[in-house]
Amino acid sequence: MRLITEARELATKRVRSSRSGWAAERIAPTDQAFEWTIALHPPTEREMRADEHAAESWARSWRGLADAPPNSGIRIEWGSRTWKSIGKQHVPVRAVFSSPDGVAAFAGGAAKREWGVLRDRADAVAERFVRAPELAAVVRSRAAMILALAEGDFGTLLDVVEWLATNDVARLRPRQLPIRGIDTKWFGAHRGLVTEFLAALTSREPGIVDSDALIRVRVLDPTLAPGEILDFAAPASELDARAYRPRVTFVFENVESVLAMPPWPGAIAIHGAGYAVNLLEQIAWVRESRVIYWGDLDSHGFAILHRLRTHLPDVTSTLMDEATLLAHRDLWVKESRPHRGLFASLTAGEQLALDLLRSEGDTRLEQERIPWSAALFALSQASASASASASASRLNQ
Repeated sequence: MRLITEARELATKRVRSSRSGWAAERIAPTDQAFEWTIALHPPTEREMRADEHAAESWARSWRGLADAPPNSGIRIEWGSRTWKSIGKQHVPVRAVFSSPDGVAAFAGGAAKREWGVLRDRADAVAERFVRAPELAAVVRSRAAMILALAEGDFGTLLDVVEWLATNDVARLRPRQLPIRGIDTKWFGAHRGLVTEFLAALTSREPGIVDSDALIRVRVLDPTLAPGEILDFAAPASELDARAYRPRVTFVFENVESVLAMPPWPGAIAIHGAGYAVNLLEQIAWVRESRVIYWGDLDSHGFAILHRLRTHLPDVTSTLMDEATLLAHRDLWVKESRPHRGLFASLTAGEQLALDLLRSEGDTRLEQERIPWSAALFALSQASASASASASASRLNQ
């Protein structure tokens, strides 16, 4: 026998798993009739005989829903059972829902409230703009973000999208947008949704100018930049214009490692900024130097290394091997959201380390946890090896 409380739990799960699709349907209907059923598992003859009172209480609880009005979106279907020892009984067999509103109303609580908000916002999109599958797709994929918006922000979102759809703002910066009440912070926080809605409406992006990403740099050898600032951040285009000629470029995932580096002949240290490492390909003096990468020993660290190698194939890694991992087992922590991809550019040693991380239950060794003295020793070895390799290459030319 399925209790009403158990059925409400099922309805709550259904609302939260399906509400994005339901909301999209309100913008681009498919004309398919809605129906969802919960089997109520009426008692068997043996269960009735074992506890007739419990069975009768269960039936009465469902009978209370049988008188719901026709527009409630829920009806209880009944069936007959004939048992030798008890006779013919009329029992609830299934709860049938004919609308998302009916499912949400039955679920109650937060599920009902959240569906009401998302439903009303989908209706507002449909009323403001043309009903289109492209808009429905945005609502489906971004339902959680739309639901999380404050009421005022949602209304502003629609106003901004509508304004951008009919005005050319190409080459303007966010601060220059002549939209009343919109500041740079608001646009930055909601830009993703604005862009997706606008693309669905017009098949174009806003064209607003972005700030160039800044790359943190430390010149570890003052002779590479005489009289210049040695610790700064600049866009890749400006760094490319510099006449640096380092023998080795260290790229670290963690900015603190960059800041901790001591003076180093012929070297420059750069903060890779995670997956933004691909920007380094735009800098000629980085491409022409020996690049040594040191990242966290986790799946994302190897994903970033792979990304860097797709742009700079000759990158050498350090402290990203099985020996380093095993030597610091007591410093491992759990990786909460591991990357499941395959990285073809990894060396055999790097792949062994990644395989070990995964086989140990998606563990990770953060860069900052490795003792600094051990890190400097490994970086010195990697730098010396890179220099020797470069010298041998020049001799063979």
